[in-house]
Amino acid sequence: MPSIQERQVVRPHGFAYLSKRHDGRKSGAKLVLYGEGVPLTNLAGKYGTPLYAYSSAMIRERFQTFDQAFADVPHTICYSVKANSNLSILRMLAKLGCGFDVVSGGELERVLKADRKASRKVVFSGVGKTRPEMISALKGGILLFNVESEAELSALSACAARVRKKAPIAFRVNPDVAANTHPYISTGLHKHKFGVPIREARALYSKAAGDKNLSVRGVSVHIGSQITDVSPFGEAISRVADFISQLRNDGHQIDYIDAGGGLGIPYEGPQAESFADRVGSYANAIIKPIRGLGLHLLLEPGRSIIGPAGVLLTTLLYRKRNESKQFLVVDAAMNDLVRPALYGAHHEILPVVKPEMISMETADVVGPICESGDFLARDRQLPVLPEGSLLAVLDTGAYGYVLSSNYNTRPRPAEILVTGKSVKVIRRREKVSDLMRAEL
Repeated sequence: MPSIQERQVVRPHGFAYLSKRHDGRKSGAKLVLYGEGVPLTNLAGKYGTPLYAYSSAMIRERFQTFDQAFADVPHTICYSVKANSNLSILRMLAKLGCGFDVVSGGELERVLKADRKASRKVVFSGVGKTRPEMISALKGGILLFNVESEAELSALSACAARVRKKAPIAFRVNPDVAANTHPYISTGLHKHKFGVPIREARALYSKAAGDKNLSVRGVSVHIGSQITDVSPFGEAISRVADFISQLRNDGHQIDYIDAGGGLGIPYEGPQAESFADRVGSYANAIIKPIRGLGLHLLLEPGRSIIGPAGVLLTTLLYRKRNESKQFLVVDAAMNDLVRPALYGAHHEILPVVKPEMISMETADVVGPICESGDFLARDRQLPVLPEGSLLAVLDTGAYGYVLSSNYNTRPRPAEILVTGKSVKVIRRREKVSDLMRAEL
């Protein structure tokens, strides 16, 4: 058994460089990136690359940090399933008492497969719910539908009448609050497809209250994702709190306020403050406007719980130079992790085995896909590494595997969950035969 001594923390409690010594001597020790108690070199050697690996300890810790930050008010953490929908992760969160935010019938089926009783803590969001999805959710007994249009309200009423159940609803109101984030994941302005304008929502609540198939229960808001400044959250909730007071004056019973999700994570460089401090600031911004209103708070974090808990392991296949441009061709591609190509997103990339003598180069890290947009990093300063080296792409627990595809008929990676020194395959690697099974 190797003697392990911690030398340098890369990510708290989840992924760290440790000194791996096989013979007890100082000479020959290498700094190797570990996932909890397991060297990532072992995972890549056994399961191959590309490979997603997750830290269960970090997932638990980050959920509990959220839960504790809002302990002063009645609340339910409804994990956003779209961030990472693996059944093993959903089961783990359900056992911790987590609720779930879903945006499709498929995500609802995943939650119910993970824990049938979890339906009582499910909120169903999204602008395009189909009637079969609504019926499944009504039969499942979910907590709340976040309704996004008058047309959807009518469809939901018809579905509720069909199955003879009252549909519990909140309208997702659009507070017209700008969030400093990528335009593709900003959702709180009038120009976005999400929600109903807050000035029009009052009439919709009156219409819903007069419908025997519907039960008005709350108000929902979500202004975007990957938001690192908490002030827009406070501004949005303040506007919604004022609106709730209006609704109550109109005679509506409003029990829930769904504050959505969207708290960002630092993808680049050192973390300026601890996760607990950032969640604490977020909690203060949201709780202050609703304190004393007697509301049950619903929250929909996804990325902030699961993002830093995952890494994507990839092998350096070839070094290639086109005149002055250096390329590192790896076996992970945009079909495995699309965020850099889709959003221009930054992910830190580290060598799994830290070189003893570090010389740096500027290179593009690219994959095998037949697209110029297939890259994991551009003009990135990285240690000079030989072909065959193993790299870790950090903070890929959220919107990594769930956004993956089979473009170029590439099988998707396996997923691994690490708990201490224990390793569990939570999704096997696809085979090409899997990709063709449904084809005629």
